[in-house]
Amino acid sequence: MNVSDFDYLLPEELIAQQPSEQRDGCRLLVLHMDTDELEHRRFSDIKEYLRPGDCLVLNDSKVIPARLFGIKEGTGAHIEFLLSKKIEGNVWETLVRPGKRLRPGDFVSFADGKLRAEILENSEGGTRHVRFTCDGDFMTVLEELGSMPLPPYIERASKEEDKDRYQTVYAKEEGSVAAPTAGLHFTKELLEEIKAMGVKLAFVTLHVGIGTFRPVKVDKVEEHHMHFEEYHVSEEAAQLINETKAAGGRIISVGTTACRTMESAAGEDGLIKAGSGNTGIFIYPGYKYKMVDCLITNFHLPKSTLLMLVSALYDREHVIAAYNTAVEEKYRFFSYGDACFFTK
Repeated sequence: MNVSDFDYLLPEELIAQQPSEQRDGCRLLVLHMDTDELEHRRFSDIKEYLRPGDCLVLNDSKVIPARLFGIKEGTGAHIEFLLSKKIEGNVWETLVRPGKRLRPGDFVSFADGKLRAEILENSEGGTRHVRFTCDGDFMTVLEELGSMPLPPYIERASKEEDKDRYQTVYAKEEGSVAAPTAGLHFTKELLEEIKAMGVKLAFVTLHVGIGTFRPVKVDKVEEHHMHFEEYHVSEEAAQLINETKAAGGRIISVGTTACRTMESAAGEDGLIKAGSGNTGIFIYPGYKYKMVDCLITNFHLPKSTLLMLVSALYDREHVIAAYNTAVEEKYRFFSYGDACFFTK
């Protein structure tokens, strides 16, 4: 299978640079997978497509302000850090730029020494293992000094409002360096209305790493290797999901991260297992979904693994045709853009 099969033409001006004025005010492209019908709606209309007995599964990972700007001690060189994942204690896997300026044993200072970082060793994918030291709690200091790690296709600096808007209203478990963006469209009020309809809400956790921004660099889909991400499924979430399946309700994944979590935690018996782990699951056409019936998601980059995941749920030809329609209708794309609902 060729990676080029998942390409489409996207005008640069359709890449959303700002969030919509209201979380649930964005556009919603509804794709009926059983009839191939398309509808153009607003995200707040999502209620009309949900049924009592359904279960919405949402990723409650919280984005940390993972981008830091510092000065290399001794030379004064400006250095940018992007925290990727916690190793242990205050040691983190970190992407540093420019990397060639930093070697093991070097120190970087932030905010005139309020936070310091020691480069410990080089690690995979061009990252470094870094030990941070500060007075007090590291996460508290990071909250003060760090900025939100907006994706590279958002071509502006992070602003104060991004600390709210690049975060779901139900974010709880700190650890992501990218938002599970399908969830950005939900307001607390909308979720309460959905619950009142008799729809269950189950929360799982998958911490999104920097690998989500890395392009596919091979020509054949099967040759690509996914990055690994940490996930957790609670006993309560597993019970809600399994009860919904047993009763014939639909499992509706809010985003590809919740989708990857469920498919990673699903057993051959068709039940989801509570617990924690690391997943590098790669879902592309030919994959048979065990848990997910429907998917709420944003529009994904051309030739990306996330577009392949969506094409495994629906079919590639209809997905690409729907994306081309969205381009014609001038939908807004990617993290701060509009949404799709793949339903049946």
